[in-house]
Amino acid sequence: MQQSVRARRAAAGSAAVVAAGLALVVGAAGTGQAAPLHTDAGAQSPSAASCGAATAARTAPAAGAETAPAPGITGNAAQKISYSLAGEAPVGLWTSSSVTLRTPVSKGTVSLDVATSGFSAASLEIQRYVPTTHRWVDLDSSVGGGLPDKGTFTFPVSVAASPGHPASVALRVKDLDRPGRLSVAASVKDGHGHTYRAPVRNAVVDQPTTTLTGWSRGTALVRGGAAKEFTLKVKNTTRRAYPALNAGYFAYGQSNGHTLAPKDLKLQQYVPGHGWQRVSLLPGGCDPGMSAALVPTAKSPLAPGATAVYRMRLAVEGSAPVTKVEAGVSAGTGDTSFFYRMLPFAIRAR
Repeated sequence: MQQSVRARRAAAGSAAVVAAGLALVVGAAGTGQAAPLHTDAGAQSPSAASCGAATAARTAPAAGAETAPAPGITGNAAQKISYSLAGEAPVGLWTSSSVTLRTPVSKGTVSLDVATSGFSAASLEIQRYVPTTHRWVDLDSSVGGGLPDKGTFTFPVSVAASPGHPASVALRVKDLDRPGRLSVAASVKDGHGHTYRAPVRNAVVDQPTTTLTGWSRGTALVRGGAAKEFTLKVKNTTRRAYPALNAGYFAYGQSNGHTLAPKDLKLQQYVPGHGWQRVSLLPGGCDPGMSAALVPTAKSPLAPGATAVYRMRLAVEGSAPVTKVEAGVSAGTGDTSFFYRMLPFAIRAR
């Protein structure tokens, strides 16, 4: 079954849907869209899942014109097809890859058979660069079918290649879900009845190490009372710099028809050199919640070994309803969230 990348992102499983939904929190200052809701057990509520998945599909960036990748020839003259993949593929980042052909191919097909461990193959994006249009385009894909860790990505090819005149196709790979391992076996059907295969390539899929301290199970805040302080830390433990690092906060609560509103909460963040600053909470777009994009606290991109620290404190205004609140934080890069943590709390009158 052929699936578009948008469909795969929406169907990649609860973890991927939550990540896609929480990525919206990070961009809330620009979009004003809501974070998905979760139950006390940490699973998404049905309304949140559909809202988050639908919004993620609507906002999924289309492949566009970009700087042409540097040409790369891999393998040796004896290989009809060779395949390259960087050994590390951090979550949320594009990782360079390529296919090199040394045999004539007429209306043929290149296939990339992927096997994953730790995450679903449905959360992968693989694109190829088309020099004539200067654009990256998604590969056709077939994933799932009862084997969430298997998938096949394909693209058509016709080329007059030979050992002396190899032809290379630039590719790039990105995992939108969780860490694990990735294996890719490339092959080509040359259109003349032959199939050639390249050695399998492997990559470690990792991500920054993120921790949350200062918030405990059963936390309760009193209307008009003291603020609760907590800290989110993101350390880049990968070997790649993380551009566009971002973090966000979201909350939702309702009691007797009274929905928790941005005016009911006071979220502050400690910004080095500026002290405590109030962070604007924006009302949700498709769910009656609220979200905020946190102020960046580290250099961009976040270099390997560097740490971004987000100190926050939350207080409840006297206007807030007495209710249980589903809330949490997320961290990610661009439109991909690689971390989320639920921080539920109760609002009490006194």
